[in-house]
Amino acid sequence: MFVSLALLLSLQAVVHIKPAKAKLPCTITSDRRSADCKGLRLDHVPITNLPASLEELDLSFNTIQVISKQDFFKLSHLRVLKLNFNNITLIVDDAFQGNIFLENLNLFNNSLTEIPFKALEPLKNMKVLEMSNNLYTQASLDASFLKFTQLKVLSIGGSLVSSLGSRDIYVLKYISLDKFAIKTGTGFKSYEPGYFSYLNTKNLWLDIAFDKNPDILPMILKDLANKTFDVLRFRNLFEFQYYTGKQDIFYGLRYVKTQLLTFYRGKFNEGVMRMALVNVEISSIKGLELLLIDFARSQNRTQGSSVTNLTLEKLVLSDISNPDIMRFDWSFTWLNHVRQFIVWNVNFNSVPCDSWQEMKSVELLDISNNQLRDSYIYNPLCDTRNTLHKLETFNVSRNRLTSLSDLASLTKDFVKLTTVDMSHNQLQYMGNHACYWRQTITNVIAHHNSLTSDSFKCLPTSVSFLDLSYSSLDKLDMDYFNKASNLTELLLSGNKIKFIPSGWRNQYLRTLALDGNSFGLVSMSSFKDMPSLSVLTAGNNPYHCICDLYTFIQETTNKGMVTITDWPNNYKCYHPEHLLNTMVSQYFPGHLACNITLVIIISVSTTVVVVLGLMLLCYIFHMPWYIKATYQIIRTKYRAHKEGSGQAVNYTFHAFISYSHVDADWVRNQLLPCLENSKPPYRLCIHERDFTPGKWIIDNIIENIEDSHKVIFVLSRNFVNSEWCNYELYFAQQRAIGKTFSDVILILKEPIDPTSLPSKYCKLKKMLNTKTYLEWPQQPTEQSFFWVQLRSVLGKPNIARQRTTSRHSRLSSMRSVSLIELPQDQSSADTKGTDEDGH
Repeated sequence: MFVSLALLLSLQAVVHIKPAKAKLPCTITSDRRSADCKGLRLDHVPITNLPASLEELDLSFNTIQVISKQDFFKLSHLRVLKLNFNNITLIVDDAFQGNIFLENLNLFNNSLTEIPFKALEPLKNMKVLEMSNNLYTQASLDASFLKFTQLKVLSIGGSLVSSLGSRDIYVLKYISLDKFAIKTGTGFKSYEPGYFSYLNTKNLWLDIAFDKNPDILPMILKDLANKTFDVLRFRNLFEFQYYTGKQDIFYGLRYVKTQLLTFYRGKFNEGVMRMALVNVEISSIKGLELLLIDFARSQNRTQGSSVTNLTLEKLVLSDISNPDIMRFDWSFTWLNHVRQFIVWNVNFNSVPCDSWQEMKSVELLDISNNQLRDSYIYNPLCDTRNTLHKLETFNVSRNRLTSLSDLASLTKDFVKLTTVDMSHNQLQYMGNHACYWRQTITNVIAHHNSLTSDSFKCLPTSVSFLDLSYSSLDKLDMDYFNKASNLTELLLSGNKIKFIPSGWRNQYLRTLALDGNSFGLVSMSSFKDMPSLSVLTAGNNPYHCICDLYTFIQETTNKGMVTITDWPNNYKCYHPEHLLNTMVSQYFPGHLACNITLVIIISVSTTVVVVLGLMLLCYIFHMPWYIKATYQIIRTKYRAHKEGSGQAVNYTFHAFISYSHVDADWVRNQLLPCLENSKPPYRLCIHERDFTPGKWIIDNIIENIEDSHKVIFVLSRNFVNSEWCNYELYFAQQRAIGKTFSDVILILKEPIDPTSLPSKYCKLKKMLNTKTYLEWPQQPTEQSFFWVQLRSVLGKPNIARQRTTSRHSRLSSMRSVSLIELPQDQSSADTKGTDEDGH
């Protein structure tokens, strides 16, 4: 009956799918060494489509039924062949005749009715052979396996195997395996002691159900006594019903030497749990895993000795539907001496206060992936002082925690805590409670949360490693990072950070991840205060391709100051628009545009050349003269404005006399005596007497014309030929702008034809043609009238000057007295009058 049931279940497991033509061809790698034909509904091996150079071939999850000689004959280099999850019923004897290099063959979950020993015989290099979950009834190995000296992984058996004989795997006696797995059916009824006596393996996986014959388990454990394993795993120990017997079926565990004991699937009640744990308690077993088991707790507290001295390096409870398993004997005493306690997907909804007291030896507590809320694990009424005083690592990731402050309060008494994993929650700081973290915490893993910039107020500052990736951060709190001065590795990937703050200082930071954010500007100044930075990840940001970015990339990639781990594939330009999606590695703005030093050198050099050129031009073309002339024009306009508005203008001299040195005698002997000796006298300015020694001639001309009420030009042929007279005429013309030349007096010492004057005297020709001028008469009788006309044009001398005379004016007056021969009393009177005026 059991055999029939097993056969029915096996037939259901390998339901024949109607063969259909593959919709897609096999995927073959470019080097033609690997082909993936997985899940293509193939009912035969596609020989014609497979290159002879293949070394790996995956034909799993198809509907192949028969393996013939031609299927793999040409694939002489084949090393890995996956045929699992097909419907193979027959493998011909010479199917693998041409595949002597085959090392890995997977025939798991097919319909083989017997182990194909003849077909396997040529495969002397076999290292991995998976043959379990087939339809053969006997799992006995023949002598051909003696040749598989390199075999490391072997799985045999299936749902129709109902017995294990003592000599079934005798041929493995001299083979040292890494893993051996045996599967039997639900109707397993016969076991001969000694089956495992010849087995030498590091990992032993037993998929054997003891529902009908639980007495077989002690026999198997007896054969395993004193053997050493890395992993001993039982699958579906009790597949369909709970064990309710009184016999201690786990008695033999105390003699088994394994680093890790795993119970995978199966039904466990409190009695079975207690039997197993009591024996593990007195064994050398270091680790215990309870995975996907169906745990049933008694309604009433059962009798039996409590487990109080279970010493384990690691205890794992994973994917268990009933969270009461943690408290299976109505207490948590079995956790007293567990160093690493891991609870995955058990979905408990409370942590009683007494449980914290019992976990006094726990160094690593992992309660991730349990849908926990803050109130489930943090109860302010629980006294957690002097609890978990050995805890170093606390993992609460993949839950539904929301409050950073509650988590900080929970861990404040964990005196040795160094690592906290709070990732994949909805943590944030509400600001309603103060946060006090242990200063021993150095590693915080908080990626995939809902943090804001305020959340930095509730993060430990003693950390050296901080992961805040994918936490919706839009900006950084520099106050926090200034306090977290011990940071050596900071991960901020996948946030919404819009800019990198300036002045970010950290002398120990070595690794920084900023990829997948929203900032577009980065430069050397962004990280200049991080002298230890050596690894940077900053791709997938909307970069502005400008000189700062170009300089930063050049400095880091060429000089090797910082290793950019995701360069160049993840760096694209986002701005400006014409560079959108351009690879940053292809952005070359030009050496001159981005080399600031070169730009400064060129700018300074150009400026120096321009200045020197201007100075040379000024020297060649008398630019100072034109500048002073411009200044004169401005002053003249200002004076004209003042005179036009009725404001009084004070002058040092009544008139400035411009003449050629050839006409100097006439000026000294005729003009000066007649005007300066009149009563009251006129104050006249001539260059040979009144110019300030040591000053530029042009400066003297400009200053004295400006300080004179009138300008008298003594015109002659000699005047026209004088360069300095030309300057004096020019400045007088500029001064006269806006005044219709009313302060310019022309005296023709000798007749001049205006048409004969050079072109540069165009203004003078115009004045001679349009302005009344005085002619010096050659007849002495007419000269007296000339002086009357001249004094009339000059005006009364007593209105010429009102202000205090400068030192220059006093010197001029003193020189005037010494140059002109006047009567002594008149000279004294003039001098006295001068002194009274301040000259």
